Amino acid sequence: MKIKLGIIGYRNQAAKLLSILENKPNVIINTIFHPDKKIDDSRFSNNFSDILDSDAVIIASPNHTHFNYIEQLLKGFSGYIFCEKPPVTSEGELTKLDNKSSNDKARIFFNFNLRFGKLNEVIENHINSESMGKIMNLQIIHTHGFAFKEKYPSSWRADGEKNLHNILDAISIHYVDLLNLHFGQIQHSHYFPQLVSEKGTSFDTGYILLKYKNGITASIMNSYAAPSISELLMIGTNGFLTIRNNEVILFSPRDTFNSQGNFSRPPVLKQNQFNFEDESSNSLKKSLEYFLACVSENNPIPIEQFKSSIETNRFIIKLKTSKLT
Repeated sequence: MKIKLGIIGYRNQAAKLLSILENKPNVIINTIFHPDKKIDDSRFSNNFSDILDSDAVIIASPNHTHFNYIEQLLKGFSGYIFCEKPPVTSEGELTKLDNKSSNDKARIFFNFNLRFGKLNEVIENHINSESMGKIMNLQIIHTHGFAFKEKYPSSWRADGEKNLHNILDAISIHYVDLLNLHFGQIQHSHYFPQLVSEKGTSFDTGYILLKYKNGITASIMNSYAAPSISELLMIGTNGFLTIRNNEVILFSPRDTFNSQGNFSRPPVLKQNQFNFEDESSNSLKKSLEYFLACVSENNPIPIEQFKSSIETNRFIIKLKTSKLT
């Protein structure tokens, strides 16, 4: 059976999703909706009701519009909903979303695609390993120079009135979600937003410090105003792991000594290729495949997926309002 899909949005993430979906033989792109833009594509429509003639609808519009589209679809559409992160951008919207019926929740999938990627596997495979020991700290840096592109000032991502903390909603939320899956409940957090480029009015840089109830600490640095950097450092009591320059390297054991009997850096125990830059697109493909399988087999989206997505979203919203907790 071919799946009829509608897409809300047409640029950026919507374009990435469309390029993946158009190569799937079991998918028909039924409608591409935008409220006011005009595009030379027979599938394109400015009429929202056209998108309702679909088995599933993908919401890939600006962050601040997500909740409105979810509300419209839950009222007039009986199919599945794939919504880009963040689910919503305010506490009021989050409360309304969390109060939806179990039947509604069972047909909404929020795209935290890094859950489906290799980075998730790397962390999972090493957090309880003998070679790493007890995990103490994890640091992630993921930056690029989007804020200095000519088109950035006119982008919705640069609009501080509607998306003041876009760097948090668009990038950091992925890494917070990933770490929460492995490390559990956050006990303390600090959030430092910055407008570095001065090319827009939305914060283009964010730095997050986390301490989990199990004692693990973590830092996440994301920016649209820096060179392209994608790196990870995870430190345990018996070893440490780095992802850098397209390689994941595990150094172990701790008790490594030089000729004078002093501690020295552990030797390389394991070394593999890892393309951090491809992580987003590859995990996105797997996330879509998971969603499409649910649609094709008429299976409900697991309630845990909804709950964990909402909890990540709730924490991100609290960070915006508290800055320092």
